[in-house]
Amino acid sequence: MKRIQYDQYGGPGGMRLADFRLPAPAKGEVAVDVKFAAINPVDWKIRNGYLKLVTGKAFPRAMGSDFSGVVTAVGPGVTRFKRGDAVFGSARMKESGALAPAVITSDAFLAKKPRNVTFEEAACLGTPGVTAWNGLVDKARLKPGMHVLINGCTGAVGEASVQLARRWGATVSGICSADAMERARALGVIAVHDYRTTRVADLEGRYDVVYDTAGTMTVAEGLGLLRKNGVFLDIDPTPAKFLRAILNRRLKPIVCSPRAEVLDGLARAAGEGTLRLPVAQIVPLSDAIRLLTDLEAGKKLNGKGLVAME
Repeated sequence: MKRIQYDQYGGPGGMRLADFRLPAPAKGEVAVDVKFAAINPVDWKIRNGYLKLVTGKAFPRAMGSDFSGVVTAVGPGVTRFKRGDAVFGSARMKESGALAPAVITSDAFLAKKPRNVTFEEAACLGTPGVTAWNGLVDKARLKPGMHVLINGCTGAVGEASVQLARRWGATVSGICSADAMERARALGVIAVHDYRTTRVADLEGRYDVVYDTAGTMTVAEGLGLLRKNGVFLDIDPTPAKFLRAILNRRLKPIVCSPRAEVLDGLARAAGEGTLRLPVAQIVPLSDAIRLLTDLEAGKKLNGKGLVAME
């Protein structure tokens, strides 16, 4: 089999298709034949070395995080899945490897694909859905009736956040580009603001939760938008922000942290039709490096970019 991998941290020029052999799954692991892999910004952030304190210095390194597929084998102790199960989820950050015909990951990073959700749709859910859940449910303790502002409400994490917030009974406002405002309204965003023309100061003090899924707000801006006891969810965590969060509990830096409960919750939402992320483009594995390079350079898609393995 061939996968996308690289031999040192750095830019897109280091990616290549290379042969690899998938090992047998160890304790708590699941082997999956990948049908579709979804591209996320975290894929090139890992390759660029931004997370090398987590990913380490062993090379070659595989690429790819989110995928859907069919279980081919399970390791000792795995009881949630069996051979033949249709699943979706994420590869572990340390190993990655979803941009390949097969991958091994932790059983806690997977959920069973609902029958009424396609493999293409399921491949999109992992990182955006988990990140949305980590922020809104784990950190903000979202409750019905809360008013949530989502900055970047038509990006992948933003769309997942809109849908999960509405599923929890929250009222959702959003910030996006002018050409995406109708799309935001179709998702159920009640008040949509154009990021180019909106003065953040005009929105101050209105929200129980502000989720900056675009990573463009300053901490001061985010905190200024909150009602008393509100929380600002920051998708761009830095050591300085984690230190600041110790002193100000209203600031919540968000790190994507998959676990079985979250993936199963995303599966329920998708199965019930309250969580869908649009697919914009599908390419074969042979064209995946080109698409990755284009997206990293700023190419915009109205939905997710997928890589098909068949």
